[in-house]
Amino acid sequence: MQFPTLTQTSVIGLEQNKVLRNTYMMLALTMIPTIIGAFMGLATNFSFMAQHPIMAPLLMFAVMMGMLFAVSALRNSVWGIVMLLGFTFVAGFFLGPILQHALHLRNGAQLVGMAAGGTGIIFFTLATIATVTKKDFSFMGKFLFIGVVLLVIASLANIFFQVPALSLTISAIAVLIFSAYILFDISQIIHGGETNYVMATMTLYLDIYNIFVNLLSLLMAFAGEKD
Repeated sequence: MQFPTLTQTSVIGLEQNKVLRNTYMMLALTMIPTIIGAFMGLATNFSFMAQHPIMAPLLMFAVMMGMLFAVSALRNSVWGIVMLLGFTFVAGFFLGPILQHALHLRNGAQLVGMAAGGTGIIFFTLATIATVTKKDFSFMGKFLFIGVVLLVIASLANIFFQVPALSLTISAIAVLIFSAYILFDISQIIHGGETNYVMATMTLYLDIYNIFVNLLSLLMAFAGEKD
């Protein structure tokens, strides 16, 4: 009576490992369109953002949300992969303004490298913890969701009020929340909560993307050297 149960458990474990492996492979692949998009963003004139400081960020947010919904809707087909790669290209392109701002600093290239390196260290450390310990972090889901909702509300409010101290606070909290999301999202894959590697890749990509952007913002604020 125990043998089928063990066999079923083994099959489930193999499927979950397959999803995790495919997710990591797809995640590595998404870095290519992201980098291409970022280089194109660097070469783009984003002066319209200064002319429309409220509408431009809201438009960018709407575009990314629309593409996220498209990825979700197409997740079970090859078009889901195409849309995911398209989304990561657009996300990379939208890094243009912050990268331009960073590279105008005397030590801007170093700060970008530090933000990328720091993001990588955070991801690999937390991914290793979630994978090796196999601890179920699903209990964090509700708290993290509430945290993201409050973070989005605070970010949208700060578009209107432009309070520097609030921006730094939002960035610091965002780094913590999306770092915790890495534990949660990988735990979901390991324990069968997420079986679609397109969606799994998208969630981990968003974790990494948000950590990088907010970490770079903090580094520019505290370690940026103006000419």
